[in-house]
Amino acid sequence: MSTFLSGFALSFSLILAIGSQNAFVLKQGIKRHHVFVVCAVCALSDAVLISLGVAGFGAIVQQFPAIETLARYGGAAFLAVYAFLSFKSAFSTTHAMTASGETRQSLLKTVAICLAFTWLNPHVYLDTVVLLGSVSTQYQAQGIFALGAICASMVFFFSLGYGARVLAPVFQRPRAWKVLEFVVGVMMTTIAVTLVLGV
Repeated sequence: MSTFLSGFALSFSLILAIGSQNAFVLKQGIKRHHVFVVCAVCALSDAVLISLGVAGFGAIVQQFPAIETLARYGGAAFLAVYAFLSFKSAFSTTHAMTASGETRQSLLKTVAICLAFTWLNPHVYLDTVVLLGSVSTQYQAQGIFALGAICASMVFFFSLGYGARVLAPVFQRPRAWKVLEFVVGVMMTTIAVTLVLGV
């Protein structure tokens, strides 16, 4: 259970960071436009990438144990940068989320845009394949870690998509985005520290 929760927590904190994909899901949720399909595409894409990352790193580390140490500190450094950017955004950037002026699109076009946001985003590969894959090497039950990470993705995207109507009035205020960025920064910093200390 602790391995599952570790995968869940790390994956959730990574996905929580504000990005083009999350903004797109939130907008679709606000508009109630193809919400289920959009959430499913994002979650399934993450599931594929997480599985590839965990499976690939597990096999490689068995042959080259030194990679585990390198991956741990590399992952910690990546999270530290992520945290810095979140804190910087929280204190210096003004965010806003509105759906005004948006027109309804066909299901096919919506899915194509969603896939582009997911698969053409380099951070997706860093988060799922590289970072989650490297961190999974710290656990014997890597499959359980991956399952936790995949479940976090499903919970997040469907909660974001269907909860958007409730969140819409809140996230139209830039202050709400700043608070979210700050929380993400704290979570990233905490995870980076635990990686370095081997906790």
